[in-house]
Amino acid sequence: MKTFRYLAAATLMVWALGFLWFTVALPQPAGAEKTDAVIVPTGGAGRIAQGLAVLDQELAERMLVTGVDPEVTPEEFAAEFEVPDAQMDCCVSLGFMAVDTRGNATETAAWVEQKQVTSLRLVTTDWHMRRAAGELSRTLPENVTVVRDAVPSAPSLASLFLEYHKLIASFIAGIFGY
Repeated sequence: MKTFRYLAAATLMVWALGFLWFTVALPQPAGAEKTDAVIVPTGGAGRIAQGLAVLDQELAERMLVTGVDPEVTPEEFAAEFEVPDAQMDCCVSLGFMAVDTRGNATETAAWVEQKQVTSLRLVTTDWHMRRAAGELSRTLPENVTVVRDAVPSAPSLASLFLEYHKLIASFIAGIFGY
């Protein structure tokens, strides 16, 4: 019985320290590294704007927005985010297949292979970056370089708590190949 208590206490301590690390050391924006493409999963404020800024600064040549609602047309997207027609035509792809972070990674990997991308910038919210990058690392070929470009946010404690547990679940699923 004592062994169980020690094991439970150690597990709780590891969980608490991990959560502390997760909340105080959120990923940061990237520098001016150039990549072939920028990948933006939908779902968080500022993500698409940051992805478009990367294109405007010529830090990437093209952009995939993954997880777009199938009811959104390219014209509606362009109007909502004030994307010029020429930029939409040459440089912005909308992915409609993903419904979650794992789906974003799968959709991204297929697009990266099709476009022969060897380096990409992942733009997502700071609290979401670790899980999104983890899922992406399991689906991309090893020769693809990923630059993490976190969009700063002010998440609630509840959001951080939920995302921390999703990160743990994603990590465990990755270990077992799910």
